[in-house]
Amino acid sequence: MRSLRLDPDLDKMVRRAAAAKGESVSEFLRRAAAERAEETLAGNPRERFADVAGVVHGGGGRARRTGAAFSETLAEDRKRQ
Repeated sequence: MRSLRLDPDLDKMVRRAAAAKGESVSEFLRRAAAERAEETLAGNPRERFADVAGVVHGGGGRARRTGAAFSETLAEDRKRQ
């Protein structure tokens, strides 16, 4: 649980905005905080993919010889030229 203090002008504005939305002040502030947190974290790739990163395991091992395979392909291309 969190508590916060608002200056009088902001408190009035929040109360008016919550009433305009038909929400309690607490619900209005929760939604505002959630939107701000999502917006802030959306720019962080680690946070955007936190729920899926590391979920799929491909087994690996496929890229071990890519350097050698690439070198072999270049050598074969040069021989053909």
